Amino acid sequence: MAMMKCLQDRRTRRDALTYLLVIAAFAVVWVLQANRMIPRMIAGQLVPICSYIVMAISLNLVVGVAGDLSLGHAGFMSVGAYTGIVTAMGLADAVPDDGLRLIIAIIVGAAAAALAGFLIGIPVLRLSGDYLAIVTLAFGEIIKEVITCLIVGVDERGLHVLFNLAGNRTVSDLALSDGGVAIIKGAQGATGVEGISTFVAGFLLVMVSLVIVLNLVRSRTGRAIIAVRDNRIAAESVGISTTRYRMIAFVVSAALAGAAGALFGNGFSQLSATKFDFNMSILILVFVVLGGLGNMRGSIVAATLLTILPEALRQFSDYRMLVYAVVLILVMLATNNDTLKNLAARVIPWRRAPKEEVPADA
Repeated sequence: MAMMKCLQDRRTRRDALTYLLVIAAFAVVWVLQANRMIPRMIAGQLVPICSYIVMAISLNLVVGVAGDLSLGHAGFMSVGAYTGIVTAMGLADAVPDDGLRLIIAIIVGAAAAALAGFLIGIPVLRLSGDYLAIVTLAFGEIIKEVITCLIVGVDERGLHVLFNLAGNRTVSDLALSDGGVAIIKGAQGATGVEGISTFVAGFLLVMVSLVIVLNLVRSRTGRAIIAVRDNRIAAESVGISTTRYRMIAFVVSAALAGAAGALFGNGFSQLSATKFDFNMSILILVFVVLGGLGNMRGSIVAATLLTILPEALRQFSDYRMLVYAVVLILVMLATNNDTLKNLAARVIPWRRAPKEEVPADA
């Protein structure tokens, strides 16, 4: 009875449909992969696609729901990636099960990124608009440069960490024992990673991220975040702490980005910090914009298609980036065309939102 009452709510039905579509997509891809019907180059992108989907969902929470433009999200992803790699490799002997180690690595990566988001949010969230975007971009680049100075190894005595600020230290300065392993080698990044991330783990992380974000948006806290986005002065006048609720969105978003980074980092045998540069942040922002601000389902579709498209066009090496750019322009024009939106609303009735519905819809 309670279940039927919940399903009568329009937003609950939309959320349930989102969950079902993700589960159905996973089932189809899993069957195709099991029967080796997916090209190898696409199959190799399944874990990164899941990571990008989680990144798009997390950034949409900040940009689409909270209304804050962040250009340093790749920095949180890198924190989660390297923290997750160090955790997974450091627990190789203590926790031999790859699945359990990956779960621990994702949790640790999310916690580390959440802490970084909180510390960065204290000074950053005093700003808004273009100033916020510029400062988050700067922090993202700072995080990347700090990671390139890290030299990390592990042996039976524990974890060894050096900061190679002067540029004259090497792995040998860690003084590892004979059985020790160098995990992060400064500018070379992480090497010798076991690659324990799987498509199933990626799917589960996507589902967890959706549950967290959609329930947050529908909650009292989410409504306060949206109120701050829509009219900060009015929100303050009724006693809503704008800084507090912006911080909640920022930290949750950073945590999800860190979890995505841990999944992403443990999917490659080698990972350089240059992977998480400004271009990565812009790529995730493109996913959010093309999918629709506040539209989690659209972010999933955009992240999937725009990750697969360059690989699918790889055989057209001379023209693939041109085609990719044309597709981006066409999608942008289509998503901002009122005629097409009205046509979609007539064809798909549930796309018509009632006037009282919150704009930040999934």
